[in-house]
Amino acid sequence: MQRLRIASIFAALALAVAFGTATGAADSHPGEPFTEAKFRALQAQDALVLVDVSASWCSTCARQAQLVSEYRTAHPNVQLHVLRVDFDDQKDWVRYFGAPRQSTLLLYRGSERVWFAVAETRESILFEAFDEAAAG
Repeated sequence: MQRLRIASIFAALALAVAFGTATGAADSHPGEPFTEAKFRALQAQDALVLVDVSASWCSTCARQAQLVSEYRTAHPNVQLHVLRVDFDDQKDWVRYFGAPRQSTLLLYRGSERVWFAVAETRESILFEAFDEAAAG
């Protein structure tokens, strides 16, 4: 009986993942795909840039994306540019940024890295980092 219950839970999770992908949930990620040209241009403008090393299959990445969207909605006057590095397809950039895994966030003010986190999903920590970088 317990094996059946566990199998049912896994089946429900698989359907939720498949449904989320099929409905475009992976496309609701804030920001834009990473390109070196865009990153360098934003650095030259001394812009606030969040480099988000993520993967479409990563639930932690999805939570981070949700929090970034919530921050941008709550702080419309903060010019936070989000560039997504695809963990699976942009391995050179994953190495360049020293990302140990997907769900790595790097915050830059111009050419200076001002914050770094791996798998951080606490709203208070993310919002504080964004606020401090925006103020500085």
